[in-house]
Amino acid sequence: MRKIYPNIQLLLFSLFALALMQACMLGPRYERPETEVPDEFLYAEMQEDSVINLRWWELFNDTQIVALVEEGLVNNKDLLVAAARIEEARAILGVTRADVWPTLGFQGSAQRSNFLLGVPGNPTNVFSATPTLQWELDFWGKFRRANQAAKAELVATEFGYRSIQIGLISEIVNTYYQLMDYENRLRVSKRTLETRQHSVNIIQQRYDYGIVAEIDLNQSQIQEAIAAASVPMYERSVKQTQNALSILLGGFPQAISIDGELLDQVELPDIPTGLTSDLLYRRPDILAQEQKLAAQTARIGVAQAQRLPAISLSGMLGVASTELTSLTSGDAVVWSLGGSILGPIFQFNKNKRRVEAERFKTEQVLHEYENTILNAFREVENALVETETYKDEIEAVKRQITAAANASKLANMRYDKGVTSFLEVLEAERYLFDAEIHASEVVQKQLNSYVKLYKALGGGWISAEEEQEATAEAQE
Repeated sequence: MRKIYPNIQLLLFSLFALALMQACMLGPRYERPETEVPDEFLYAEMQEDSVINLRWWELFNDTQIVALVEEGLVNNKDLLVAAARIEEARAILGVTRADVWPTLGFQGSAQRSNFLLGVPGNPTNVFSATPTLQWELDFWGKFRRANQAAKAELVATEFGYRSIQIGLISEIVNTYYQLMDYENRLRVSKRTLETRQHSVNIIQQRYDYGIVAEIDLNQSQIQEAIAAASVPMYERSVKQTQNALSILLGGFPQAISIDGELLDQVELPDIPTGLTSDLLYRRPDILAQEQKLAAQTARIGVAQAQRLPAISLSGMLGVASTELTSLTSGDAVVWSLGGSILGPIFQFNKNKRRVEAERFKTEQVLHEYENTILNAFREVENALVETETYKDEIEAVKRQITAAANASKLANMRYDKGVTSFLEVLEAERYLFDAEIHASEVVQKQLNSYVKLYKALGGGWISAEEEQEATAEAQE
């Protein structure tokens, strides 16, 4: 066995020297593209402090929202799919990482033949057992660029997971307030129906005694039917919204009871302060798109490396003998070391076009990245406008309800005294019903405008661990 030591040393030295030669990497080095964006948002109130890094769904002071969000983060199927995508990307990274290093294998054989070197002869046995080595040197950085692309794709899937988390939380809270809205409209409809049924009974009695005309009875019956029709409509909306919320929570459709009432949600969370445009670079969809751009940039280097020769090494060190008993002897040792080079000469510009294709793909991803930033600005500005303008709209709707309730009361009094027609009563009651339904919708939209804003700003930290990490980074 001593005879093979110099050969092994030569082999290891050669492999080490060739590995040092793998310092070249073709293709552009990725750098974050410079995008000109406004320094701040149009509707942002600038202050020195910032409360961005919060679990924002807790700011609504509703324990049921917190419970629903926590359940959804554990059981939602879309989120589980996104988590599996991360593991898939991690496995793909392991595959590309392995391409950088040699491939070690083994082969063994046992053969009996009377045919040796093309000439028949006496039957002989041949036994062999040899480990093998195959290594395509990453001289041009093909595998390392592919590894960079896989790493970026992995990070992109992690940001994609975060984006789905934020979207899920927003959808749960939105649907929760939508359910409260429909339940409130259902209560208003049932209360209005009871009031109008009472009015129909009174008008019916007055008509029976000849006090009022039949048209008054018909008009009251019309309004009673309108209220009656709204009850099953909102019952349907409540059930469908409960089903939608159940799916978001990762379960089968079921009834979900709401503890409070929509109009009691008067304590709104504070709008985050210190809203500079730099906040958008923490949005997971922007960060994910940037990683996709980095991955695509690395693929240019992969395509460029394919235009140049591939250098490979192969080696074998083992034993071979005509007798099994002599495989362990020194004379049975066999080895080989070889290299090969394989490169294109003329392929009708196939490899050149491949590089151009990757460059144009990179240009596409760059524009998608820029468009993601533009859409992020639009979402934040729209959410800021909504949170600001819904305040004024709600104040107007409240005044409308107060005036409509008083008008309905006065119209009934005037009608009872014979001062006015029943049409005035109907109009006043219709205004009150419409105002209460509209107020419920506006309150729901105002609450959800805050949800939109937090989502547009990146959503806040998902876990306590991440929040602690962010706090530590801020202190540093």
